[in-house]
Amino acid sequence: MKPTKMKSLFASATAAVALLSASQAAALEELTVAYFLEWPMPFQYAKANGTYDEELGVKVNWVSFDTGTAMSAAMASGDVHIALSQGVPPFVVATSAGQDLQVVDVAVSYSENDNCVVAEALEIDKTNAAELNGKKVAIPIGTAAHYGFLEQMNHFGVDITTMEVVDMAPADGAVAISQGNVDMACGFGGGLRRMKEHGNVLLTGAEKEELGILVFDVTSAPSSFVSEESELLSNFLKITAEANAQWNAGDNQEEMIAVIAKDAGMDLEDAKATIATFSFPSVDEQLSDKWLGGGAATFMKGVANVFVGAGSIEASLDSYEGAVEAAPLAAAK
Repeated sequence: MKPTKMKSLFASATAAVALLSASQAAALEELTVAYFLEWPMPFQYAKANGTYDEELGVKVNWVSFDTGTAMSAAMASGDVHIALSQGVPPFVVATSAGQDLQVVDVAVSYSENDNCVVAEALEIDKTNAAELNGKKVAIPIGTAAHYGFLEQMNHFGVDITTMEVVDMAPADGAVAISQGNVDMACGFGGGLRRMKEHGNVLLTGAEKEELGILVFDVTSAPSSFVSEESELLSNFLKITAEANAQWNAGDNQEEMIAVIAKDAGMDLEDAKATIATFSFPSVDEQLSDKWLGGGAATFMKGVANVFVGAGSIEASLDSYEGAVEAAPLAAAK
């Protein structure tokens, strides 16, 4: 590194520290968290009841996003402190490009609620999937849906270079397939539910898992926030874990789902159908080797390699172990 560049970086860092010191009190007064609408999860019961604000002692601003890639951009700009339920693929895309983010918990596992739908008129299913060569597909690029699409096409021997891929958020993809503007659309949540009204999936969630196509979301945050606000983050994760445990216990699900559905912007039956496809690992499960104890980092490397092979990202990191920080969740116990 050139001396002048090093001096410039040092000056910038010094200025940043000064700004942090001056604004730290203000920063602790408000916390901004990204989440998805039409994505019903137990944390929304605590969110709607004001539990986060009350127990954290700070005002929590909740901002909804359409994709995990948009969440990454918001964290890069400093507009968002925590992304709750960001897909692993968009997290991998961001960290592979040099964004300093860390996974701090496993938010939800949902292989049945992220998939690709083929237009009904084509009459294409897993028995004749090779006919997808040359077709037009709507995909939220860099998301779990994108990763699942690449892996499924690889499984069926479809040459993705022959396909016309259009970057669309799930809601837009659902509209496109309903109007016949695309042959296939990939997505999740409410968008996927509406896509299924106009076509069929190639593989079920269970069939995808047999192929090693896992689908789970994480809670992520900039590493600077993780280190500087570890206690606040740990308490945030504790509240989330308690809501998950309450849901998993099953005793209060009817009361919870009514609140969750309203907060997610869904009718009650749709919310029930969607959350039935979700699983919420306990803290002990999350800290195990399957997830934050090593499995998540290994899986992220696999996702990155798929994206590199498809030309979606330039290169992967040597390892994603540094992109996982389990200490705040362990402290939440």
